[in-house]
Amino acid sequence: MPRVKLEARPAYPFTVEMTVRTTDLNYGGHLGNDRLLSLVHEARVAFLAKHGWSELDCAGVSLILGDTAVVYRAEAFAGEILRFEVAAGEASRSGFRLFYRISRPADEQLIAMVENGMACFDYEDRRVVALPEVVDAICSG
Repeated sequence: MPRVKLEARPAYPFTVEMTVRTTDLNYGGHLGNDRLLSLVHEARVAFLAKHGWSELDCAGVSLILGDTAVVYRAEAFAGEILRFEVAAGEASRSGFRLFYRISRPADEQLIAMVENGMACFDYEDRRVVALPEVVDAICSG
């Protein structure tokens, strides 16, 4: 079966650390896939906040998640601290991608690579809108 391949970015300018909670574990006793996505969401919110934005006001537009790709590399367990490194890139007319490298600082083990495709969205008119120039500038470098 072919696997999704996600490449590391040259740089991840934003980092946030979070602790895996007992409620983040699945029946296998490790970080559940649904809970990893919840932690990625928290990292996304923190990344946006660093720029003074939110998912409802990202430089004047709202954001909606268009797609997510995840490649798991190792397990994570309750009590472990995970480092979420975040980069923005691949801006388009109406969106951009967020790239995450998730690792365990204690041993530098790579836990997962994640990508989110974000679209600029007008929730009132229920339509995709143009990417603000300031967001495009952050994605470009």
